[in-house]
Amino acid sequence: MTNVNAHPERLWIELLVLDLTTCGRCRGADRSLRAALDLVGDLFEATGTQVEVERIEVQSGAQARELRFESSPTIRVNGRDLAVELRESSCGSEGCTDGSSEQIACRVWPYRGREYTEPPVSMLVDAMLRAVYAGEAVEHTADTQPYVLPENLERFFAGKAAVGSRKAACCRVDEQRSCCGPTEKAECCDAASGAGCGCR
Repeated sequence: MTNVNAHPERLWIELLVLDLTTCGRCRGADRSLRAALDLVGDLFEATGTQVEVERIEVQSGAQARELRFESSPTIRVNGRDLAVELRESSCGSEGCTDGSSEQIACRVWPYRGREYTEPPVSMLVDAMLRAVYAGEAVEHTADTQPYVLPENLERFFAGKAAVGSRKAACCRVDEQRSCCGPTEKAECCDAASGAGCGCR
């Protein structure tokens, strides 16, 4: 006789992104995840499955290494990356540059023979149901494979740090989010601007 309670009681979902403000792919992944959770929410509630969702905006290379972050956006269910393979392309977002206006590559999602710039809701629902009912839900364990921060992300975080130091010289800390738009922030205190910032 099958044990109807032989499924995990906890589903741990992580959304790891570089930017939830301007990146269309990161925002699209968040929308798809919310929609998928809405669809399966009643089922999981009825079966006693507790769902924990963590949305993490990765801020530095050190944090990326700690999280073993491969590409943005990433969705993991119980520690397992949902993308079957890593594919990327430029997303065109202003937030996804390396600090010198060079685009970095963001994830595309292969699913059922097609590529999507946002994870399809059906893909996320499939993954969550498989994790719970096909016995794929395992508590996250430490990955024994060596991790190297992808060059793509290394450039992004190095550029972000450089822009941050220019902003710090340009605007007071309490003004840095609002003293000017993102494009001006990236350029406001470069060598060409001299003593003036042009940030206000």
